[in-house]
Amino acid sequence: MSNETLSAPAPAPATTPRTREGRLLVPGRNCWRIERATRLAFLVDGEDYFGAVRQALVRARHSILILGWDIDSRMLLVPDGANDGYPEPLGDFLNEVVARQPALRGYVLSWDFAMLYAMEREWLPIYKLDWRTHRRLHFRLDDRHPAGASHHQKVIVVDDALAFVSGFDLTRCRWDTSAHACDDPRRVDHRGEHYGPFHDVGVVVTGDCARALGDLARERWRRATGHEPRQTPQGDGTTLWPEGLASDATDIDVAIARTEPAFAGRDAVMEVRALHEDAIAHAERYVFAENQYFTSRTITDAFAARLRDANGPEIGVVSPYAQSGWLEMSTMGVLRARIHRALRNADAYARYRLYCPTLPWLDAANGCLNVHSKVLVVDDDLLTVGSANLSERSLCVDTECNLAIEAAGDARVAQTIASFRNRLLAEHLEASVDEVAATLARERSLHRTIDALAHRDRRALMPVEPKFDAALDAIVPDPHVFDPEQPLDPDRIADELAPHEALRSSTRGRLAATLAVVAALASMALAWRFTPLHDWLALDRLVAFGESFRDEAWAPFAVLGAYIGAGLLAFPLLVLVAVTAMVFGPWLGPLYTIVGALVSAALTFGIGRHLGRETIRRLAGQRVNELSRRLARRGLLAIVFVRMLPVAPFSIVNVVAGASHIRWLDFLLGTFVGLLPGIVTMTFFVDRAIAALRHPGPKTFALLAVALALVVVLVLVLRHMLRRRRDQPSSGASHAG
Repeated sequence: MSNETLSAPAPAPATTPRTREGRLLVPGRNCWRIERATRLAFLVDGEDYFGAVRQALVRARHSILILGWDIDSRMLLVPDGANDGYPEPLGDFLNEVVARQPALRGYVLSWDFAMLYAMEREWLPIYKLDWRTHRRLHFRLDDRHPAGASHHQKVIVVDDALAFVSGFDLTRCRWDTSAHACDDPRRVDHRGEHYGPFHDVGVVVTGDCARALGDLARERWRRATGHEPRQTPQGDGTTLWPEGLASDATDIDVAIARTEPAFAGRDAVMEVRALHEDAIAHAERYVFAENQYFTSRTITDAFAARLRDANGPEIGVVSPYAQSGWLEMSTMGVLRARIHRALRNADAYARYRLYCPTLPWLDAANGCLNVHSKVLVVDDDLLTVGSANLSERSLCVDTECNLAIEAAGDARVAQTIASFRNRLLAEHLEASVDEVAATLARERSLHRTIDALAHRDRRALMPVEPKFDAALDAIVPDPHVFDPEQPLDPDRIADELAPHEALRSSTRGRLAATLAVVAALASMALAWRFTPLHDWLALDRLVAFGESFRDEAWAPFAVLGAYIGAGLLAFPLLVLVAVTAMVFGPWLGPLYTIVGALVSAALTFGIGRHLGRETIRRLAGQRVNELSRRLARRGLLAIVFVRMLPVAPFSIVNVVAGASHIRWLDFLLGTFVGLLPGIVTMTFFVDRAIAALRHPGPKTFALLAVALALVVVLVLVLRHMLRRRRDQPSSGASHAG
């Protein structure tokens, strides 16, 4: 079956979705509870959301409950300055809010992220948000989920009277205005570094719905910590409501839908998944979605079924033009391209489009807005906003929380839903809400409305065709590896990889050596993060330094030393490969790189072998974190796979592999086989790219095209070899090294 082939349709539900007096939202099926919100408002983009959150928190008197995927104590909720008499950085602000109110208690819960994410997040958050703060402000990390899953709910509840549900985390690089202005000086992180335009959506509610979200947050805190947050009297949502924020609806029923994986004896909850399937199945005219990820086979199957229906709806999905970073491009980006091709094949009546919101002040290659929102609007009948992506992870594995409202014939609610959809379209099309509504009424088509309001010199929704890279498609595994439908069991995988032996003898010498190695590695990592070391080792500086000794006799030894040092520092191997290619060219470059990488890998592998399995588990996490997911088979095949598709930092792979049951020969041979295609390919392309810049012409571009074809053939051959090896019974791969 080809990668873009749709999975078999899901079995039909045992009962008709509309069973609650003809309504789509049914507690126990596609939502948890339906509660009345006295007020509801949509918050589009960070300026509105974070400003409203800060105002509500300042007015808290009894309790603050915050659930998030990430939190950074250094972020500023209001970059211009809130001028409310409280500190600006989030951590100091929360501490002061709790300290000033003697009856107020704060509970902040964030995902207990894997160590592989450590360089992307604030270090020691528990020290900054718990140990250094007021005794009534409690911060904990949530690890009560299966391996490979994450806590992804984004919920804030104040006094059980006002609550926020969104795609926003209280962390860096999330704030922006709806104008997404060019080089907005306020769009900087805590280091003053500028980041690109960012779009997200949230919703705020008061009343019984807020109280129910308080119940949800308390239950999550109890599961994560084993302690019950103190119950507090419900406050007055009216006094908490942010100044200047207009309500989009009043006295409205709101459904709360969740995703929770099966864990610790509790059954899985997939209300968000059922909600999306039911909503899509009952769409008549339009399905409009905004989402950071679009990789779910469940959603693809639901969309495809409607696209084949002659009377089905138009479907428009707004998503980022490109995924963030090479790894996401190489995994989630490939999965999205496969899904897009599948939907193109199913789109018999030309009703499906994938859009990117363009910003004319950005360059052509990166001229799209970074979409982080999680929104689905079906006709004028149903709307859902929250934390859940259109990915199998969000529908089945991670913890998620969405809110949903349904018109069910109520013209007032239908107008609320339509106005919100038109507001999002108006922002992306640089038009007014009334203009969007009038055009949609005239055209009676979502796609024709977008086309009619498109202007070359202003913001627009651009139809996109994700690039289908045959080379990446050949090596990226089946979707369940990167976007699983059920939790993984890396403990079992680690047990297969690691030797079943008694703990090694704890002699004084071995303990001292282990502590010395750990201290040295930690010191180098801290130096890399907190000193100018990362600036000194910038790409242009490294190239200039390499060219200064390129022709010296001792150059090969210098390169070898650089690779060894880089391995100990966990410096990105990809940067070294590029630098070596730029300095030494297409012949010596690959030779120096493969030798240096092998020696560096052997050294860090030896460190892992010396530290042992239990020490690595303690350092990298009880379940060997994300890396264990990739080492799905023992021996040579595992190493080849993680080298061909670098799902974790080079040095961390080496250390964890060293503590495993992988033999030295399998490790070194797998490293060589897995790295060689990428090294040769990158070196050749770097060399040809430089040649094309210096001497542009048909010959240089033709060579690039030929090289790409060779790479595709090579990857296909390697993939075939890997499949043959995987299908054969392993022999000898489990011997202890």
